[in-house]
Amino acid sequence: MLNDYSPRVQDLQRRLVAFMGEHVYPNEQRYYQEAERLGPWAVYPVVEELKPRARAAGLWNLFLPPRAEASDADTAQLATEHGAGLTNHEYAPLCEIMGRSHLAPEVFNCSAPDTGNMEVLARYGTPEHQQRWLLPLLAGEIRSCFAMTEPKVASSDATNIESSIVRDGDEYVINGHKWYTTNATDPRCKIGIFMGKTDPLNPDRHRQQSMILVPMDAPGVKVLRALPVFGFYGVPDRASEVLFDNVRVPASHMLLGEGRGFEIAQGRLGPGRIHHCMRLIGLAERMLELMCRRTMSRTAFGKRISEQGVTVERIAESRILIDQTRLLTLHAAQKMDLAGNKAARTEIAMIKVAAPNMACKVIDWAIQAHGGGGTNNDVGLAAAYATARLLRLADGPDEVHRQQIGKLELAKYR
Repeated sequence: MLNDYSPRVQDLQRRLVAFMGEHVYPNEQRYYQEAERLGPWAVYPVVEELKPRARAAGLWNLFLPPRAEASDADTAQLATEHGAGLTNHEYAPLCEIMGRSHLAPEVFNCSAPDTGNMEVLARYGTPEHQQRWLLPLLAGEIRSCFAMTEPKVASSDATNIESSIVRDGDEYVINGHKWYTTNATDPRCKIGIFMGKTDPLNPDRHRQQSMILVPMDAPGVKVLRALPVFGFYGVPDRASEVLFDNVRVPASHMLLGEGRGFEIAQGRLGPGRIHHCMRLIGLAERMLELMCRRTMSRTAFGKRISEQGVTVERIAESRILIDQTRLLTLHAAQKMDLAGNKAARTEIAMIKVAAPNMACKVIDWAIQAHGGGGTNNDVGLAAAYATARLLRLADGPDEVHRQQIGKLELAKYR
């Protein structure tokens, strides 16, 4: 069964639910207030207070999967020692619980883009990379960013990326203008994974790109500004604009080798995309709950809003949409576990379209049920919608995923 979880996963579910009820939900309003008052360049005290409690409760790094495919025993041991060793399918219900609150993922050290970057460092990093950056990330001591999207090109086609990575003796010289580089304004952000071209004339456009590690305190790295997401700074995303101006890093910072950026991207984005979808399911569940409770507590035109036909229909449709998306996501997770990320690329693309669109619709109905109050962020509705709408673009826009799904479907009949 897709949802027949082991006793260990069921135990983690119960403990997560209890932790959320005791520590996360009561602190959400404080979290939003700190984000608004302190801004995207600051550390939010509530997060740092709750992280040690989550770690002490054994609810830490739940995302990090077993590393049976690891290239060496040290990498496999690292994942075993610092991660929960859960499969994608086992992690899904836990990630869903965390997704119910913007505060939760970082508290459990399971937030983007750190999870994807830790996966990259665990898969492709050298022992030196892992010692310097992966272990502090796993400990929640530092944060990281992923510099891919650029303002001057349509980055939905990553072959358009113009940033350069040029070899100069024992170093690489990096130049590029990036934006929507999540986390770059965070003072704890110490390392970035940068995507740029090492071989721009290669006839294979998917071999032009490479990924390289860039310390964020390196000379020439300039975080220009924080970018708002629908008016929100810091929550739901510390989006940032960053300039890399003749940044020099050791040649040993190249990941996997020149020309293998797309290969790394596929290894990184598969888990990252499904984690977003898992979290969105939890967020949509929370919004449906708010919609039900709100409409049951308000009366209009002589009866509760929950008894109005349009409200009942929206609640029913929300239930259908959430459950459909959950099953599709669990199916994708199971295929990733059994056949690998590449074999599951159709399923991953399908959920990446389905989950944000589902969440946008459910959250929009929840906003409507709250009336004018739904447009402020007193109960997190506005930030929830910003998250869902953002994820119709992040990690590839809907159109790109639909194009891939369609092509793979047509290929069956050639």
